Amino acid sequence: MSSQDIITIEDDFTLLRFQNDSDEVYCTQREVKSGLIQFHFGLKGKAKFLFNQGSYALDLKEEKSLLLYNPQKELPLNLEIAPNSWVISVIISIQKFHNLFSSEANYITFLSEDNRDKKYYKEGDISPSMAIVLTQLFHYNLHPSIKNLYYKGKGYELLSLYFNRTEDPNAEQCPFLIDEENVLKIKKAKELVLANIAEPPSLQELADEVGLTLKKLKMGFKQIYGDTVYGFLFDYKMDSARKLLDSGSYNVNEVGLKIGYSTGSHFIAAFKKKFGTTPKKYLMSINPNT
Repeated sequence: MSSQDIITIEDDFTLLRFQNDSDEVYCTQREVKSGLIQFHFGLKGKAKFLFNQGSYALDLKEEKSLLLYNPQKELPLNLEIAPNSWVISVIISIQKFHNLFSSEANYITFLSEDNRDKKYYKEGDISPSMAIVLTQLFHYNLHPSIKNLYYKGKGYELLSLYFNRTEDPNAEQCPFLIDEENVLKIKKAKELVLANIAEPPSLQELADEVGLTLKKLKMGFKQIYGDTVYGFLFDYKMDSARKLLDSGSYNVNEVGLKIGYSTGSHFIAAFKKKFGTTPKKYLMSINPNT
């Protein structure tokens, strides 16, 4: 499955979320007028930006960022996203951007008097703290009514972390997360849980497997994925169940067994808790003839 989510945070401040979970390259195009700064973040997999009808390309690799700005000409978004790849883009006007840093603009290189009217390109690394925010943009568990507010906050947080000159800002509140090795351990814990969706390990087994204390596993998982381990797993299982039902290849009992529910009533109760309807009624809603 491939999807794109375009969130207008404010005038001239847009956040784009691209998620390609398919086995094919996903292509998307979007007009971007001159005077807008583009920040692109490769959270997972890889992507490619094409310019001048494909005669020039820039690669966006996993855990890398790209900053693009050209005041002289438009830089339309022509993006090829590889299979199993996720990208977050932030597009903001130079005027709004200036206002964000008006009192401290001197240290933002391309805002200097000499550079502000020149084209600008920069590739950089995604820090662990930025990776947390980016991941939260894909895994948020909030009411739809506050979605825009959530994205707005995360958009500003992402820009502030991008230009942060000091040590990682998560150091005080969550010291172990500044260690990239521990961030990778949390990611490994998520992969282990999803690989054993039907019979997930206990939290202690998971902590032992990835080499973290139970406390660090719980705290780190919540920081990166915005939910507890089992809360994240529950949402993933229910989303998987919905997709299996959508496929039309399985009945309700088969779907329940596939995602680890040995009792049909437990699966039905869990599905109703997540989606507010039973699996059978959901099937009827998407295919009234069944």
